[in-house]
Amino acid sequence: MNDLGQFVKDFASAVAKADQRRPQAIGARSKLTFQPGIGPHSEARTIALVGAELELLEPDVYRERLFYDVQYPGSKQRCDVCLGTIEELEWAIEAKMLRMLGDNGKANDNILMHLLSPYPAHRSALTDCEKLTKSNMGKHKAILIYGYEAADWPLHPAIEAFEILAKNRVRLGDCHSARFEGLVHPVHSSGEVFAWELMESA
Repeated sequence: MNDLGQFVKDFASAVAKADQRRPQAIGARSKLTFQPGIGPHSEARTIALVGAELELLEPDVYRERLFYDVQYPGSKQRCDVCLGTIEELEWAIEAKMLRMLGDNGKANDNILMHLLSPYPAHRSALTDCEKLTKSNMGKHKAILIYGYEAADWPLHPAIEAFEILAKNRVRLGDCHSARFEGLVHPVHSSGEVFAWELMESA
């Protein structure tokens, strides 16, 4: 699969399909069960749920070709999701979640750090761009951000801020995006997926 735009569309479709199964997340610290829907799940769990739906959606493209938490060559760090074969990874993709509100509708004040922080220790989307670009991981490399929107919390201002900062560090390809809507969770009911191919260091 060479088309990042198609992957973004498939990812958005798979978010909606996974949500229809009404999965319920459990709080890592509180151990409380959240309301049904894909929205409250952790980033890693969301990617796993989406991946399972991708394999059902397009088995010829994704079945036995998606790999998660793949170790970078010569490093202990890991890449969120790769597409291809173990012998030849076609795409290496770092993914980040943008979820401005929690299951209870309260603002998550730390979320932008995970997107925009310039400090490698925070493992933000911004520093992931540099990490992936400098690595030998994958024939193609991309950064993917998926997010849930709310009335007072649109996604695009944060995405625009990310693009401005990222373009000072790496060369981004065109932005591909696809929406998802009608999710079952009362707070995380709609959103969008964005992705950029990482071309080279700026």
